[in-house]
Amino acid sequence: MPFAQLVIGPPGSGKSTYCDGMHQFCGAIGRKCSVVNLDPANDKTNYPCAVDVRDLITLDEIMSDEELGPNGSVLYALEELEHNFEWLEQRLKSLGDDYVLFDCPGQVELFTHHSSLRNIFFRLQKLGYRLVVLHLIDSYSLTLPSLYVSTILLSLRAMLQMDLPHLNVLTKIDKISSYAPLAFNLDFYTEVQDLSYLLPALEAEGSAPSPAASRQRTSAKPVKHKIPPNKFAGLNKAIVELVEEFGLVGFETLAVEDKRSMMKLLQTVDRAGGYAFGGPEGVNDTVWQLAMREQGATVMDVRDVQERWVDARDEYDAEERKEWEEEARIVADKARADAQMSGNDPGINLAGGSPEPAPTSGPDSGIKVVRKPDSGSTG
Repeated sequence: MPFAQLVIGPPGSGKSTYCDGMHQFCGAIGRKCSVVNLDPANDKTNYPCAVDVRDLITLDEIMSDEELGPNGSVLYALEELEHNFEWLEQRLKSLGDDYVLFDCPGQVELFTHHSSLRNIFFRLQKLGYRLVVLHLIDSYSLTLPSLYVSTILLSLRAMLQMDLPHLNVLTKIDKISSYAPLAFNLDFYTEVQDLSYLLPALEAEGSAPSPAASRQRTSAKPVKHKIPPNKFAGLNKAIVELVEEFGLVGFETLAVEDKRSMMKLLQTVDRAGGYAFGGPEGVNDTVWQLAMREQGATVMDVRDVQERWVDARDEYDAEERKEWEEEARIVADKARADAQMSGNDPGINLAGGSPEPAPTSGPDSGIKVVRKPDSGSTG
């Protein structure tokens, strides 16, 4: 009974970065993990692909043979994978009971109304996989009320379409302090509290003049027709009531390079998918099972996230750097003591000169995100 995460979300939400980070994190905690790339447009992955849909069909082939654009080619590729599901099934068998991350394409129609991705997921269930959908959303969407409401609607539609255990995740939460200040505390957005408080902000945003209108008002000719400030008030209220009536949407937070954030999210995923309550024989007989039992040591709720990344980020960063330097010093001292006991003292330089300084980088958290080079660099 293997377990898997189905990683979906719009372009730029951090799906591949998350798969790379989670693959490394699972390796650090002793969980055997494999990544399956289902995105035919993802031709540069930082993680090792156990299965790659591009071995079945490529985007260039589809665009050339079928004369389709990029978006239509991705839809065509997923339909092709659905019709050739046996190809995927055979390759998944070689993974055994590995914990699997499925990196999915970013076209939103695939997880809002197109059926191919959903059918593939259901067939994975029939193979015995215990699935959890992770819908990743860039936390920048919290900065504007209209973006936030659009994000909620997209998340709700994806939940209804996928019809599987589902978690919505606000990624890049460590960048939130560099954006425009939020109107409310973070828990208002993650818990999707009383959205009626957003209505005045939505109305103000909808009635704000466009740049063209602003230029026209400063010209000699007066504006004869003004857009009513409450033009979308009825629509905004209806959307808010719709979301609250369903009462399904909530958000987790994620900073992929932060160990505590990754641990908290994986705990939540494990509870949603059932991994925390037992899986294949011996699969949980690791340090991770003990960590799950002692959740008090690792729980990080949204108030902690607010304090860490919004209210006191600089103070936490400074304290974290001190901890890294202290751990690096301890590691260097231990290495020097071990070398002295073995008769190979690194502090003694037979050729004369000073010994090499100990490294000052932070401890290995298990996650090393590799940034793609700037396409504009001539390096």
